[in-house]
Amino acid sequence: MSLPPLPLLLLLLLTSEPAGAMLIRIPLRRVHAGLRTLNPLRAWEKSAEPPRLGAPSPGDKTFVPLSNYLNVQYYGEIGLGTPPQNFSVIFDTGSSNLWVPSGRCHFLSLPCWLHHRYHSKASSSFHSNETKFAIQYGTGRLNGILSEDKLTIGGLTGASVIFGEALWEPSLVFAFAHFDGILGLGFPVLAVGGVRPPLDSLVDQGLLDKPVFSFYLNRDPEAADGGELVLGGSDPAHYIPPLTFVPVTVPAYWQVHVERVHVGTGLTLCAQGCAAILDTGTSLITGPTEEIQALQAAIGGIPLLMGEGCTRDIWKFPG
Repeated sequence: MSLPPLPLLLLLLLTSEPAGAMLIRIPLRRVHAGLRTLNPLRAWEKSAEPPRLGAPSPGDKTFVPLSNYLNVQYYGEIGLGTPPQNFSVIFDTGSSNLWVPSGRCHFLSLPCWLHHRYHSKASSSFHSNETKFAIQYGTGRLNGILSEDKLTIGGLTGASVIFGEALWEPSLVFAFAHFDGILGLGFPVLAVGGVRPPLDSLVDQGLLDKPVFSFYLNRDPEAADGGELVLGGSDPAHYIPPLTFVPVTVPAYWQVHVERVHVGTGLTLCAQGCAAILDTGTSLITGPTEEIQALQAAIGGIPLLMGEGCTRDIWKFPG
């Protein structure tokens, strides 16, 4: 299977889409987090070698530094509690927990104080859990407690979900993020604390017919619309049918088998086949060092800080 150009639609389906199913739409907003930082970095590159800030933390998938490539975040809004307290979250297929900053966060946790915080005393539907949880990111460890409350998402209300109140968020990575928390769309096996992922809870409680969701990510840099997350199906207005279904090889991450990757007419990567994860929580294309370097060279990448690369036109990818 040759991969097409980077698609406008990332479609992830757990099962066949039911005919006539009600679609729940969550608008996505896009933040151009680093477009203004790229030009100074390019000028800097011409005059001097950028200083070394240290190697990136392994496994970091949740944040793209302002000096990194792509520099785009897609996020949407949810509500927690009664009445709903609104939060901007990344809808992340690479994890399975929902968490937001807590109103009881540590006074030294700077990221918490710079974002919207959940206040349990302000919600009439809050149920205490107090089980401690921790999620390890490449940049540090996020700690907090589990709580239970009502979730509002895309017009759906009334679902009880167990989520994390973050008491401590690692380093400055989350401080400069344009989102408050993360809503995981991965499989239950990945959920820290053994809690039910939010999408599974919607299905369990009869608020969603099928565990099906799809993403439309708008790449037009001039458009205010960042795209949308659709729960319960997909919108044919955003793709040309028919859909190609690819089986999930490991039901934890959204992992699939890739036969090969063609770049232009002269470069083939993953020549013997490889496993790939579809991860909406990261803007990065990651892989074996040698193959990623070959890919960057083929599409005209330039080196930036920490050994990362950036395409010269971050909105245009070759076939």
